[in-house]
Amino acid sequence: MAPRSGFSGWWAREKQLQKGTPVVVTMENPNYSVLEIPAAVVDEDEAFPSTDKGRGKNAKQFTWVLLLKAHHAAGRLASAAALLWALLWALPGVVGRRLFSRRRAAASSEKPHLLLKLIRAFLFFSLVALAFELIAHWNRWHFQQLPENLHLPEATEIQGWMHSTYLYWLFFRANYIAYTIQTLSNMCIVLFVIQSLDRLALCFGCFWIRLKKIKPKIEEEPFKEDDSYKYPMVLVQIPMCNEREVYEQSISTVCEIDWPRDRLLIQVLDDSDDETIQRLISTEVSKWSQRGVNIVYRHRLVRTGYKAGNLKSAMSCEYVKDYEFVAIFDADFQPNPDFLKLTIPHFKGNPELGLVQARWSFINTNENLLTRLQNINLAFHFEVEQQVNGIFLNFFGFNGTAGVWRIKALEDSGGWLERTTVEDMDIAVRAHLHGWKFIFLNDVKVLCEVPESFEAYRKQQHRWHSGPMHLFRICLPDIITSKISIWKKANLILLFFLLRKLVLPFYSFTLFCVILPLSMFIPEAELPFWVICYVPVIMSFLNILPALQSFPFIVPYLLFENAMSVTKFNAMISGLFKLGSSYEWVVTKKAGRSSESDLLTVADKEYSKSLSLLQFHKQSSESELIELAKLSERQQHLKPSSQPKKSNKIYKKELALSLLLLTAAARSLLSAQGIHFYFLLFQGVSFLVIGLDLIGEQMS
Repeated sequence: MAPRSGFSGWWAREKQLQKGTPVVVTMENPNYSVLEIPAAVVDEDEAFPSTDKGRGKNAKQFTWVLLLKAHHAAGRLASAAALLWALLWALPGVVGRRLFSRRRAAASSEKPHLLLKLIRAFLFFSLVALAFELIAHWNRWHFQQLPENLHLPEATEIQGWMHSTYLYWLFFRANYIAYTIQTLSNMCIVLFVIQSLDRLALCFGCFWIRLKKIKPKIEEEPFKEDDSYKYPMVLVQIPMCNEREVYEQSISTVCEIDWPRDRLLIQVLDDSDDETIQRLISTEVSKWSQRGVNIVYRHRLVRTGYKAGNLKSAMSCEYVKDYEFVAIFDADFQPNPDFLKLTIPHFKGNPELGLVQARWSFINTNENLLTRLQNINLAFHFEVEQQVNGIFLNFFGFNGTAGVWRIKALEDSGGWLERTTVEDMDIAVRAHLHGWKFIFLNDVKVLCEVPESFEAYRKQQHRWHSGPMHLFRICLPDIITSKISIWKKANLILLFFLLRKLVLPFYSFTLFCVILPLSMFIPEAELPFWVICYVPVIMSFLNILPALQSFPFIVPYLLFENAMSVTKFNAMISGLFKLGSSYEWVVTKKAGRSSESDLLTVADKEYSKSLSLLQFHKQSSESELIELAKLSERQQHLKPSSQPKKSNKIYKKELALSLLLLTAAARSLLSAQGIHFYFLLFQGVSFLVIGLDLIGEQMS
């Protein structure tokens, strides 16, 4: 904030120069009263104390308020400028410390693989080509593009071996390299246009749904009278693995669901390998069990198949046959008490309905820039993709949580399989092939978290993009030989898998991270202006429509999505060719954010929690109390040492691509390509920020 004394001094000098000069303010509302001005605004600065509160001073007071607002705005602008200047000065130091830190070897455990080697090769080529272009520009040999009438000069005209090498390079790139890059560029542009049209069609479908107010409806209004609707038997499953931060709030919110207790069973499916966490979760389950909640704790001795194996093991219990529906919530999800009353009625009178999926709502969207950008993507996914496919096709990919399945549909589709890391998409595709229909409820929202660190988000995106390609390899024969209509087969193969899971990361990485920078050194292979500017901006604007509050982040969102294409492309290739990382599952790190923003509410919640624990202690046996005391003592003992220092990682592929893009930006200056320079510059900086792990929270 700018110093207040400077502005006050300037104001005092102006008052001395303008002795007796009246201030005239024209007001549209002649009855304007000081009571209409928020008190916080008037009292914010004590430089202008007000002694007369009468109505005769309204114009003067109003002018002071406007000047105060202008003062604060100028201060914020000065602070922003100072912050930007500090960042520009500090960035080289940050880069140096990250690159030459001793932590680098320990923090970056990635081994160089084919994609990293390919990016390094492109970087080496770009550096050599830039050196050639600089020498040619200095000696006035430079051509923006190879002229058609250019010929090799005579031996007497060649100014040394460097000049000769540069001339041969011009002919080689025009006759051999340019054609290959231009062909690949044209192919990516076609895919880019097709994918943009698909996204445009989805947005039009969402607009039509809003215009016509189309949404799934319940024929009857259940639960209005005691005899109007019979409560079905519902099984609720909470799969978790080492979820120390969120297990308590997840179990408590599920136990508070409004449903008859004799018709509801909660399974806490704990796959934790930490005995301390196992005991904490088991104690939490015992606490709610003593309150009369029908809840059980399950821990597998043999942990295979990740989440799919956990759910499959739970569904094999003998008592499951007594239940008709199963609701699934991941460990960080907090459903409202009326969740089952808003979802279960859709199954009544609709025997072909197999799944009702609710929308996710996020607690920590405003935590940092990374969470804001994730909110844009996920808002478009639910508001547009899931809703449009649910309304017009009765099919979409199950999100793995916040949904209710008809148990008969799960059994008819073969149950949970452990063959991929996207068991939710796997069961959805198999259920669709068996004729089951899905409903998406955009109005029913369940609170959860988005990853706050880039490392957690990166691993999550790798699983979300490698799993579908692995699944596509497996289920393609089943899709072709299934009895569904040809249109549904075409939708599954061409749109659901190929266009949205394969084409998008392929062209995004190839076009904007490889072809565009290389075209700066091969000017004969040009990218149209609309490919770089118009279409990406329009698509980004369409993506941000479901989350209009994030409109100021449209430019960072565009750059961030292009930067994430490296991770998505690598994951897609891993899944498509069944590489080692295609079956890698890392539990997404969670912060355990509370949905309560009011401190008094949180305090009351903690107080009621302590009272409930006291009551639980009174009801517990002496052996249980001794065991709980030992556990608490062990927690306190381990607490100081169990908080590892937070550190940044180094992402080599992103760093190499940042150098490639910045080198291409330097090359674009020689040919005075304005839009190319700015795009490459900002995209290179965004890759640098991500490569140095400067976005989001730090990992513990």
